[in-house]
Amino acid sequence: MTTETIEKTISRRLKDLRKIRGITLETLASQTGFTKGYLSKIENAKKLPPIETLAKISTALNTEIAYFFQQDDELQTTDDGYSIVRAQERKRVVRGGSSFGYDYESIAYKKVKKSIEPFIFTFPENLKNDEYFSHAGEEMIFILSGTVEFDIEGKIVILSPGDCVYMDSINRHRGKAIGGEAKALVAIYQADSE
Repeated sequence: MTTETIEKTISRRLKDLRKIRGITLETLASQTGFTKGYLSKIENAKKLPPIETLAKISTALNTEIAYFFQQDDELQTTDDGYSIVRAQERKRVVRGGSSFGYDYESIAYKKVKKSIEPFIFTFPENLKNDEYFSHAGEEMIFILSGTVEFDIEGKIVILSPGDCVYMDSINRHRGKAIGGEAKALVAIYQADSE
């Protein structure tokens, strides 16, 4: 397995899939709402996109988010109906969530054709950007450790271990840890784009 950086893996996967699908950067920009320049930075490994961005890109390219994180030797062409990812096999896919400060670990990247993308998610104490996330689909956030100040459409709720949020992810949302690191199991449902 190569020791390619996440940025380079995402860059290469995006460029290759876009060419396979015969989609120009202009068309992809139109379908996702991102600028051609921003998408070009992702393709040239100059920008590490957050999961929300990859969700929109993967929908436009009719693939799964996990596709962007897999090395060549990890790509599966068959689906046995299940996958097992051992704790030591988790993939840290986004460190610092690009400019947002979130960390993601993919825990089901081996499964082909799935509608749910589960991650172990680490909330930062300080948000690097004053932005909210909003994307198509549904999202479940189950707090594993720490305390999280979660903002849904401007309503602030405090979440502790064992608390769960399930929402239409089109609602503007964001969260930050309070008093130290906070981790959550996050599952993003992405409607089948076929």
